[in-house]
Formats: sequence, C-alpha cells, structure tokens
Amino acid sequence: MQSLEEYMLPCLNKELFGIDCMGCGMQRSVALVAQGHFTDAFYMYPAVYTLILLFGIIAINTFKKFKYANKIILILAIVNAIIIVANFILKTFYQ
Repeated sequence: MQSLEEYMLPCLNKELFGIDCMGCGMQRSVALVAQGHFTDAFYMYPAVYTLILLFGIIAINTFKKFKYANKIILILAIVNAIIIVANFILKTFYQ
C-alpha cells in the first residue's frame, strides 16, 4: 500500500536553498487532519485549522452569499497571515 506522502509536492525552497518556506508543513498537516491526528496537525502547521475555516467560508460564500462574509473572510485572512508569519519566524530562528 502506498503512503499519502509519496504524492505530496516537494518544497522547492527547501530543495534549492535548504530552508523552510512559510508553507512548509501545510500538506502534511492537512493529511494529518484527514487521518484524525488533530494535535499532530497543529504542531506540524499551526495555521491549518484557521485555513480550513477560511477556505470553508469562502466555498460556502461562493454558493450561498451571507451577511458579513467579506468581513469574516478579511479577519480570517489577517489572522492566518499573522499565524503563518509567526510560525515561520519561530521555526527559522528558534529551531
């Protein structure tokens, strides 16, 4: 049986320069969520749950418009950006 990791895209930044990018860990984290390893997914990529929520709201808003959707999407996008940048800084300088 083949592992899900065999189908994941490699990080070109890590392959070429040897350092993580801001998205490193996202694919594995989503795979961990799909397998039910919720804590491991968070430790792999802390923004995974807010990203899932953001994309879920965008998908729902695409088919069924609702009040305050734009504000919710904007706030979630800002929160995601903060989490992703903070995680990148912590991984880069405190590893």
